[in-house]
Amino acid sequence: MKKVIFIAIVAVASLASCKKDRVCTCTSGGTAYTKTFTKAKKADARAACLSTTSASTTGGTSYVTTCELK
Repeated sequence: MKKVIFIAIVAVASLASCKKDRVCTCTSGGTAYTKTFTKAKKADARAACLSTTSASTTGGTSYVTTCELK
């Protein structure tokens, strides 16, 4: 019986989302930079990272910032 309970606890723990540091890499105009989300779930970090992706025009020049979670 103890083995069954132990296996069940391990299974549930492995399915839980773990919070850890996630790195978002962005590129803008050939320049790369990173953002680190500390103790974040993967889905939350991905959403925050992708929300940084943007496009803008300044002085007739277009700039595109693309970001992805590593």
